[in-house]
Amino acid sequence: MGVLNVTPDSFSDGGEHDTVDTAIAYGLGLRAHGADLVDVGGESTRPGAQRVSFEEERDRVVPVVSALSQEGVRCSVDTMRAAVAALAVEAGAEVVNDVSGGLADPAMLETVAGLGVTYVAMHWRGHSAEMQAKAVYADVVAEVRDELAARLDACSAAGVSDVVVDPGIGFAKTAEHNWALLRAVDRLKSLGPVLLGSSRKAFLGALLDGREPAGRDAATTALTVLAGQQGCWGVRVHDVQGSADALRVLEKLRG
Repeated sequence: MGVLNVTPDSFSDGGEHDTVDTAIAYGLGLRAHGADLVDVGGESTRPGAQRVSFEEERDRVVPVVSALSQEGVRCSVDTMRAAVAALAVEAGAEVVNDVSGGLADPAMLETVAGLGVTYVAMHWRGHSAEMQAKAVYADVVAEVRDELAARLDACSAAGVSDVVVDPGIGFAKTAEHNWALLRAVDRLKSLGPVLLGSSRKAFLGALLDGREPAGRDAATTALTVLAGQQGCWGVRVHDVQGSADALRVLEKLRG
């Protein structure tokens, strides 16, 4: 899953693809480099980010999804709003990637059930502005697993059947919480297919002595190999080519 942020303020690539034309060109490049899905988002969820209006998010996302889909690029939409999800799917998106797991918008699960698409439910404890204050766990793996299980129950009750879980690396988590979750992917897989979104995140920067986001791609690729070895459903990455190349090597080694 290649990251396409049509935003001015995302932590790694904010402002790089914040017009429809530049976003479309970048999305085509992600596909060429090996992305199976291009994940189009119009609202930054970096720590401390403030929300944008529905209209702003819609206008950033929907034209890009529409144009990429018409070019044969498979898209997911990265949104917490049911109305944006519906418009993006109408424009061609095949997956709704909701970092709130249906908690930010009470209409999301019912909407996704009606759309009949794959739904990614991430572990979430609150919006970006306050989430790091909620990074308190006695047992992070057990609590994240239990909270994701509760979201799966909510999905089932709403009629959403095709669900991928995401442990929410970096969302209401400290660096040590992130590492503990990455060590425990097998325990999370008991819930269902798992998406990992670790790309360029701050805990990798801390490991690499404060390196800036663009310098964290090799570390991200190492985590992609881990995800491939552990049978994850997918990885959400900025450097698609590096991760796709690594997975091709892994596949070849497996015969």
